[in-house]
Amino acid sequence: MRIRPVPFDHPDAVKLNDEVQAEYHERYGDGGDATVLAPSDFQPPYGVYLIVYDEADRPVATGGWRSQDENGEGNQDGDAELKRMFVVRDMRGRGLARRVLAALEESARYAGRTRMVLETGTEQPEAIALYVSSGYEPCTKFGYYRAYDASRCFAKPLAP
Repeated sequence: MRIRPVPFDHPDAVKLNDEVQAEYHERYGDGGDATVLAPSDFQPPYGVYLIVYDEADRPVATGGWRSQDENGEGNQDGDAELKRMFVVRDMRGRGLARRVLAALEESARYAGRTRMVLETGTEQPEAIALYVSSGYEPCTKFGYYRAYDASRCFAKPLAP
């Protein structure tokens, strides 16, 4: 397995984003994540987007972060917002999400971000378990889904 940074609009990123949107639809019964994301959100040093490739060079996991500062939607100066964490079904349970999360935290820390934040939902208990076991704690809701009952927001300080 190897983790590689790619642009958010890279064909493999688009493919995995389509898969994660389909899974959101299955779990929540809506059109997927409506959060507006732009490829420029994930360009260093303001963000990064990673893909894990297996031994056959197949994209099997993804995740990224984008810089957020105080914005009226609940973010704080220095936030790195985690986005599009996803592992394809046949590769789950192998620690890939944890590896991507650690790489993203390190990248955000290196970029000078002071806190990693994320929003997930009640229909993603596996994600919540990953984040809690990785040191994330509930925080004030932020972002597009902050008023939704099923939304759960977490944060973790990024020590220098």
